[in-house]
Amino acid sequence: MPRALIAMSGGVDSSVAALLMRRAGYDCVGATMKLWSGETAGEKTCCAADDTADARSVAARLGMDYYVFNFAGDFDRQVIGRFVAGYEADETPNPCIECNRYLKFSRLWERAVPLGCDVIATGHYARVERDPGGRWLLKKAVDPAKDQSYVLYMLTQAELERTRFPLGGLRKEETRRLAEENGLLNAHKRDSQDICFVPDGDYAAFIRRYTGRDYPPGDFVDEDGRVLGRHQGRIGYTVGQRRGLGVAAGKPIYVLRKCAADNTVVLGDNERLFSRRLIARDVNLIPFDRLDRPLRCRARVRYNMTEQPATVTQIGPDRLEVVFDKPQRAVTAGQAVVLYDGDTVLGGGTIQETEDMANG
Repeated sequence: MPRALIAMSGGVDSSVAALLMRRAGYDCVGATMKLWSGETAGEKTCCAADDTADARSVAARLGMDYYVFNFAGDFDRQVIGRFVAGYEADETPNPCIECNRYLKFSRLWERAVPLGCDVIATGHYARVERDPGGRWLLKKAVDPAKDQSYVLYMLTQAELERTRFPLGGLRKEETRRLAEENGLLNAHKRDSQDICFVPDGDYAAFIRRYTGRDYPPGDFVDEDGRVLGRHQGRIGYTVGQRRGLGVAAGKPIYVLRKCAADNTVVLGDNERLFSRRLIARDVNLIPFDRLDRPLRCRARVRYNMTEQPATVTQIGPDRLEVVFDKPQRAVTAGQAVVLYDGDTVLGGGTIQETEDMANG
């Protein structure tokens, strides 16, 4: 009988994933990753205090062995450390992607092997298929409202081969119904939404506490260098931000970019937030190893946006150029650009720089 390690967060999705893997004939082992030892608040984070108890209860009900793996050190280095470094470099990182990259589909597998597991299963809404040539593919979930393929683009061929997403063909209401019908205590538990180590959403305050460093105030300036006001430290602002600037400009004004060289935050009109071209690093391609020629596809630069037509060109071993047909708003360094061909994820990378080609 094949054996599966189920990554259990304590939520309804991973619980139903375990249920479905059991039904599919797998001998299942449940595991929760202890990632963050700091304080959490509220019920919307993915690492709230009662999650381990909920996961343990579900595992017991399904007759599964259950483990808690302490990955707090790895999480601190690979996720929080990168998050902080990104903000200090004037980027806006996505820690959930880094958690998937370094922990859920890499570090967790290292624990699965000694337990005799053949695959890992998670509660992500996505699908894995194999093409006729034997290449593993990542595909969108059936439920477009829950699709999580954007945060999974970094999965390698080896990782896709040993990964199962049992919820990929379900809609959220079906998942909750299965949980309720099978007596799982978290059938109606709220979905996690916030970053687990910043439950109040105040990234700047967290970074100051974490590093023990101060990030000095500086000038808000316009694109011509005229001073418009004072900011309270560059780490407190993101591209596209309008609220909380404290600048009386007589019109809506937005963060366009941040400049480490002179510790300024550049503000301007909404129209100046649009760009057509970006360069991405840390590239992972899925249906092929590299791009030999420019490729027409659709691309996303944020989790919750609709993919937009674009042309992608590989310009180095680990660099892609993406040029959108139409300018996109607030394309932000540190975020991911993910490429699609219909329901198939082609891959993606981390946005490194953008260029205003709105009039080009």
